[in-house]
Amino acid sequence: MIPGMAKILVVDDEAKIVELARDYLEHAGFQVIAAADGPGALEIVRREQPDLIVLDLGLPGLDGLDVTRSIRRQSDVPIVMLTARGDEADRLVGLELGADDYLVKPFSPKELVARVRAVLRRSTQRGTRQDEIVRALDVVLDVPRMRVERGGLVVELTRAEFVLLAALARQPGRILTRAQLLEALNEVAFDSYERAIDTHIKNLRRKLEPEPHQPRYIQTVYGVGYRFAEE
Repeated sequence: MIPGMAKILVVDDEAKIVELARDYLEHAGFQVIAAADGPGALEIVRREQPDLIVLDLGLPGLDGLDVTRSIRRQSDVPIVMLTARGDEADRLVGLELGADDYLVKPFSPKELVARVRAVLRRSTQRGTRQDEIVRALDVVLDVPRMRVERGGLVVELTRAEFVLLAALARQPGRILTRAQLLEALNEVAFDSYERAIDTHIKNLRRKLEPEPHQPRYIQTVYGVGYRFAEE
C-alpha cells in the first residue's frame, strides 16, 4: 500500500464481491482493505481509520445496519451500502442511520468506483470548503478570489492550474490520481486528457516552484499521480 492514498474498507461475506470490488477500486487508485463480518469491520475501523466504507447490509450475525449504528457513535466516515434486499425500508433505514449512498446487488463495479469517488468528493468538500483560505507550507490560496501567494509573493495561475493546486493543497500528503485531478477540473477521464494533467502540473511547477526540476511542493508519485508535500 502507498501512504497518502484514500483507504477503502470493503465489508462483505461474499469473497467474489470483495475480490471484484478490490480489483476495480485498486485500479482506480485506492487502497483496499476487507472484512467478512460485522465485528471484523468494527475492529478494522478502529485500527485502520479508513477514508470510506463499502458495507454490505446482509452480513451474518451483526448485520450492516447494526454496524452502521456502531460506527456512527464514534465516526463520521462516509459509508456506501451494498444490499441485495428488495425491501426499500432497509435502504431507507440505512440512509437515516447515516449512510451516504447505496448500491443494489448485482451492481456494476464501475458504478461502485464512481459512487465512491462522488461520496469522497462530497465529504472532502464538507470538510474543507467551509474554510475559503487554504494554507499548505508557505503557500496560501484565497479560493473566492483565485489568488495564490507563495512566501508572501503573488503567483499568477490559470484557472486549471489554480483548481489543481487547490485540490492538492487541501489534502497535503494525499495522493491524487490523474483521473481524480480530472474530476476536479470536471473533465472526462480519457487517456489523452489524463496526459494533459501532466502538462498542467509542469506549468504549475514552473510558476510555483523555486526549482521546478526539484519540486518542493508538488510531488510526483510515479505510476500513480501527484500529492502536495506535507509539513
